[in-house]
Amino acid sequence: MRWPSLTRDKTDRIDARMLKELGEVLMRQPDLDQRVKPMATEERQRLHALVTRRRQLLMMQVAERQRLALCHVATRKSVNAILKAVDKELERVDENLHQQISAHYADLAQLLRSVKGVGNTTLSTLIAEVPELGKLNRREISALIGLAPMNRDSGTLRGKRMIMGGRGVVRHVLYMAALVASQHNVVIKAFYARLLAAGKPKKVALVACMRKLLTILNAIAKSGIAWDESLHRA
Repeated sequence: MRWPSLTRDKTDRIDARMLKELGEVLMRQPDLDQRVKPMATEERQRLHALVTRRRQLLMMQVAERQRLALCHVATRKSVNAILKAVDKELERVDENLHQQISAHYADLAQLLRSVKGVGNTTLSTLIAEVPELGKLNRREISALIGLAPMNRDSGTLRGKRMIMGGRGVVRHVLYMAALVASQHNVVIKAFYARLLAAGKPKKVALVACMRKLLTILNAIAKSGIAWDESLHRA
């Protein structure tokens, strides 16, 4: 019998055998819960759908506003009608999001909201997209989201460390949250200023703030203790 890994054939039977072997290997791993993402609950699936739809509506809103600036007078009424409909639908989705979070994630939402810089968009995205929040250590959560610096070395060449992979949607909201936090959150603001004083480029310093903000939120979710400035100054 030829093993699937030693053949170039591709059939449903070979695929099924390979998946079976993969499952057997995974089931023997002591850290299975970290290797396999559990299926989302019905409540989280609903929240994820609402967060995704809100993001789609915002993209539509931006596109229509750009068209409005350039469109002919003959189509302006049509563009305004679409914008009005999108605005109305955004209000409805935001209300549904608020209800879903209040009904199923109120405690976690209250903890995360205690951090200055974390608004409703960051809050809902983290809960929907990162069920692992509070279950991993700081290095693991940073790598999961794609905020852990990766080395780019080869032989004697030492490349710049870069972030890559992970969950881009989460990184996007953390970027906006870090921008706000670098101005209004005492701990993140001091951290950002210290990096700039050390000569770090603004973009590098801001990414570091994103990573620090994520680790703080992860620690808060894990401990169940709301924001306390004295605990996160290091």
